[in-house]
Amino acid sequence: MIPVKDDIPSSTFPFVTITLIVVNAAVFIYQLSLGMSGVESFILRTAAVPVEIMNLSDIGPAAIVPLPFTLITAMFVHGGLLHIGGNMLFLWIFGDNIEDRFGHVVFLFFYLLAGVAASLFHIMLEPGSTVPMVGASGAIAGVLGAYFLLFPKAQINTLIVLPLYISMVRLPALFFLGFWFLLQILNSGVSSAGGVAWYAHIGGFVVGAACALAYRAFKGGRPR
Repeated sequence: MIPVKDDIPSSTFPFVTITLIVVNAAVFIYQLSLGMSGVESFILRTAAVPVEIMNLSDIGPAAIVPLPFTLITAMFVHGGLLHIGGNMLFLWIFGDNIEDRFGHVVFLFFYLLAGVAASLFHIMLEPGSTVPMVGASGAIAGVLGAYFLLFPKAQINTLIVLPLYISMVRLPALFFLGFWFLLQILNSGVSSAGGVAWYAHIGGFVVGAACALAYRAFKGGRPR
C-alpha cells in the first residue's frame, strides 16, 4: 500500500516538514557525489551501530561525530533511492498535520526524539549487532504513531499494487496505519533481515503514539 495524499488540510505552512525533506535530499545528493566507495564509507561513519553505542567503542571506520551523536546523523542518511523516496513520501503526507497540531518548534523536537528513541529501542533488543542503522524511518514511524491517535478518521488515498491488480482506494488512517504497524510487528520476527530495523519502526510508532496521548492530555484535545 502506497499512500498518495490525505484529506486533512494544514492551517499553517509546514516549514519544518519541508526543511527536513530538503535536508535529507541534500545529504543524499551529497552521498551520490562521493562515488560507490565513498558512499559506503560515509554511511559507515554516520550510521548508528548498536554494538558501538552500547560499548561507546568505535569498531571502525571512525565516526564523524562522537558515537552517541550518530543517533542523530544516522537519521539523515539513506541507503538508496527507494529508501529515501519512501521515507520522504510518508513524511510529506503525514508530517504536515502533526507539525500543524504540535507547532513548528515542538514538532522538530518531537521528530528528533522519536528518531533517537526508535534507534535506542532497536539497540536494546539487538545490543551486539554490528549492522549499521541509517534512515529517517524511526522518526517517521513516530509521526505515524502520533497521526494514528490524533487523526484516526482521516482518509488516505492509497495506491494498491498487487500482481495483475492496481487500484486507488480511500482508507481510514486508523486502518492504514494500524495495518502498517501490524506489518512491522510481523516482520520483526525476522529481526533485521533484509536490512530493515523493524524494531526501530515499532519503537518509533509507540513513542509517537505516547507523545500524542501526552499532548491530548495536556491540551485536552480529541482526535480529529
